[in-house]
Formats: sequence, structure tokens, C-alpha cells
Amino acid sequence: MIPKPIPLRNEELFRLAMRHRSAAPNPVADSYERLEFFGDSVLGLVIAQYLYEHHPTWDQGMLSKAKSSVVQEAPLAEVAKKLGLDEFIEVGPSEEATGGRQRPSIMADVLEAIIGSVYLESGLEVARWFVLEQLHPYLLRISGGDVSPNDYKSKLQEVAQSFWRQSPIYRVVRETGVAHEKRFQVQVVFDNETIGEGEGRSKKEAEQDAARDALGVIDRFKRARAEAQHPFSQ
Repeated sequence: MIPKPIPLRNEELFRLAMRHRSAAPNPVADSYERLEFFGDSVLGLVIAQYLYEHHPTWDQGMLSKAKSSVVQEAPLAEVAKKLGLDEFIEVGPSEEATGGRQRPSIMADVLEAIIGSVYLESGLEVARWFVLEQLHPYLLRISGGDVSPNDYKSKLQEVAQSFWRQSPIYRVVRETGVAHEKRFQVQVVFDNETIGEGEGRSKKEAEQDAARDALGVIDRFKRARAEAQHPFSQ
């Protein structure tokens, strides 16, 4: 049964959108990859048009940052989880054993596949309504001026320059997956010491994840140092 918030009637199309290549007899014809490719473009168009129409004073840079903060793995995976799509995702035994149905990259992919399916069945206006309804909280957040709430790289750059007068270095340590389903693992390094690691569907996403991890490490270090200097302050 298709979850109610999804404006889709075709059960076969829904099942296709939920099927990972690891569970498909033919990974091209029987998996969500082609739908995901199509849905990604529809999603990008809808969000770009929304930002263009609702923020006439934003320049290209602001629009680009805002779009990137919405059309990325974390928000899409959160929406897929809220819709309960993880309960319908089909994966092969190896993916199932490693928690593939809960993996953010796969959940983000199936949401894009659903968007593509909605467009194919009902057209752009229904797809637009679905996208904007599901991503409304994220669009509301950036409308307040925080166009890059997940730009951890910029935040880490500011911290690094303020405290150490140097910039972090990002390095890709591993690439896995086939061409359409690449996963990147990135480390962020200061003075040849790794202080953060991250993963993502692209190098940029993995770098942001690594920067977020590094900021968490730095924050914990600062708190520990403050407690050591003022042990009776609480």
C-alpha cells in the first residue's frame, strides 16, 4: 500500500521506486536508478523556481547556497523517513545485512525516485505540490536568511582561522559503489592529524559531513578544557 501523503496511484511504479539495484534482476530496468535520476532533475527545478520567485533580492550565490542546503542527502533522507519509505525499500541480502534500508543515501535516492514517479503519473504541478509540501520546513528555515544551515565547511574554516590561523585540508580516503551510486569517505586534517571523518554521495557532501564531525570534536575539546580550568563552576 502506498503511504497516503504520496500522490501516487500506480502500485507497480511505487514498487519500482522502492527497489534498490541489489534486489533487482536487471539493475537498469528493475531498480529505482532511472527514476531517481529523473526525480533529481524535477526536484532541482521545483526548488530553484520556488527560490527564484520567493526571494527576488537574492543574487545567484545566495540562491545557489539555499538550493544546495535543501537538495542534499540529509533533508531528503529525513523526509523519506518521515513518510515511512524505509519500510517499503527492497534491498538485496548483502545490503539488508548492513542496514541498507536505513542508509541515508538510499532513503534520499528513493525519495527522488518517488518524485520522478509522481511527475510521470500526474505531471509537474502535482510533483511541485508534493515537493514543496514535504520540504516546507527546510524552505521556511532558509527563508529566514540562514541559506546554508548545513554549511559546516564554512563554519569550520572560521573556527580554524580564528584559533589556529590555518585552513583545514580535506582528503578522499575511499570511494565505493558503482558509477551511479558512488560513496565517498573523506577526512579533514589539521597539521597531519585527522580530526573529522565523513561520508556522502558526492565529495562535497562527504566534506560537509567530515567538517560537521570535526566541529563536534572541537566543541567537545573546548568544553572539556573549560571544565578542567573551572572544575567548580557548575
